[in-house]
Amino acid sequence: MPELEAVIGLEIHVQLATKTKMFCGCELSFGAEPNVHTCPICLAHPGVLPVPNEEAIRYALQIAAALGCEVAPRSIFHRKNYFYPDSPKAYQISQYDIPLASKGRLGEIRIHRAHLEEDAAKMIHVGESGRIQGSGTSLVDFNRGGTPLVEIVTEPDLRSAGEAAQWARLLRTTIRQLGVSDVNMEEGSLRVDANVSLRPAGSVELGTKTELKNMNSFRFLQRGVEAELGRQRELIEAGGAVVQETLHYEPQSGSLTSLRSKEEAHDYRYFPEPDLVPLAPTEAMLREARESLPELPMARVRRYQEELGLAQDPATQLAADPETADFFEQTATQADGVEPRIVANWVTGELAAALRQDGGEARAADSKVEPAALAALVVMVGARKISHGAGKAVLAALVAEGGEPASIVEREGLTQISDSGELESVVAATVEANPEAAAQVREGNEKAIGVIVGAVMRETKGRADGGEVKGLIRSQLGLD
Repeated sequence: MPELEAVIGLEIHVQLATKTKMFCGCELSFGAEPNVHTCPICLAHPGVLPVPNEEAIRYALQIAAALGCEVAPRSIFHRKNYFYPDSPKAYQISQYDIPLASKGRLGEIRIHRAHLEEDAAKMIHVGESGRIQGSGTSLVDFNRGGTPLVEIVTEPDLRSAGEAAQWARLLRTTIRQLGVSDVNMEEGSLRVDANVSLRPAGSVELGTKTELKNMNSFRFLQRGVEAELGRQRELIEAGGAVVQETLHYEPQSGSLTSLRSKEEAHDYRYFPEPDLVPLAPTEAMLREARESLPELPMARVRRYQEELGLAQDPATQLAADPETADFFEQTATQADGVEPRIVANWVTGELAAALRQDGGEARAADSKVEPAALAALVVMVGARKISHGAGKAVLAALVAEGGEPASIVEREGLTQISDSGELESVVAATVEANPEAAAQVREGNEKAIGVIVGAVMRETKGRADGGEVKGLIRSQLGLD
């Protein structure tokens, strides 16, 4: 059996944060009473005509510019025909063979197309345990029907579930910075589907794909894709064949359920929407879209690497969250004499760990730690006024209560030991108290020195410099 390679492409639906729907004047809302934001157009009454939302078109052009797409000089709307209770027209207005934008790229992943369409209504399935009694009851809330969407389709360039989730996070950050959507997965304003297949490694032909629908978190996206790759791998290795179908991933059980056979484009009988004229963006509209772009995450990563000397991982981690990136920049500006890469390591390393230890998912920008306070702490550690271990203790206090590092250092007695004689005596006593570890170090086991260093740090309550302690231990053992 040849080694198998994962091939993954994503389809992302982004709800645009316009004031009204795509083809009518109904107000957009989330959480309103069912069926209060409807009109004859979005309910498909006879004789009504759609009118495109100009704001939605501008937002779509901004997304196209941010993804480096080519914008079609003339794109058209199509009717995507299907029968389902969430579509009162029995078709969805979308774009098919001439999308608004195509041939883009975000990072290393190519964008196949990005096009405008309208959202379907919301189906509410209730049973005997639901608010409304009765088994198998389904209701329709048409408030969401007609909401403007941009569907973004990637090329099948992703090779692992982790890479798919990481790239989807990058896309969400990019779109959120544009201000065209709140990209809230819990509320459905960002929905991600994954097309998943396996093929022999090195092959250029694609395997039979399945589609995982509407995963509402990046963690579930990763777990769902991993589960489907595992299912396909077992099937292929057992001599079976993957069937093209649409699947639902159940996060609680980790199970995959078949929803239906996967549709092809011809199943929807696409044809041009006769009630809408083509979209032909002017050069002024394209220029406005390009000039309105803020500094996007990938540009920020490049700036951090080229101008501040950051490595790829911390640069990417910071740029993925604009507020954390702003926090880092404010801290680095105030940390006189400290290299930006060291500040970045504190923000992405020690501070992130301290925030997790505090029991939550709080970001640096939302914490009690002020950029000026972290800058002062990093400067103190860099100047060896306190040890790195003491710095982490001060940081934990800042996370818990805020304040100024100098006050916490004084209050907790964390000033680094400056009396070399005092530290030498502590090290000598600790070496004597740990003869087994000392013997291992003498025999060349460098890892064993950590036992003695740890004991010294506990004895000094973190006030000693770790590098100096190691040097004194080696000196005591006659190794220097």
